[in-house]
Amino acid sequence: MASTDHESKTTTDHATIKQWAESRNGYPATVADTESKGGEPGILRIDFEDPSEEQPNTPDSGLHRITWEEFFEKFDDADVQFLYQEHTSDGSVSRFCKFISEDD
Repeated sequence: MASTDHESKTTTDHATIKQWAESRNGYPATVADTESKGGEPGILRIDFEDPSEEQPNTPDSGLHRITWEEFFEKFDDADVQFLYQEHTSDGSVSRFCKFISEDD
């Protein structure tokens, strides 16, 4: 059966993840409260900027922006997959994504 754009996909490909996020004004982040004292990134997230907001560069207050290099190092170490959707069922660009265990 052929996959459609509104169905979820999974990948571990760094270029695909980065392109997907950046095309939606997303950037790599971690949940600030889960970072270690030694600077180890915490739980991974993709945070999105909304260009329609008055201050579009204001991240979610609970998230800490990290570099793509830090993000992918943590991503690879966690042995997870990126679950994402290109479009919603009505054809709109989707921002749905999450990280899942390869066992899921």
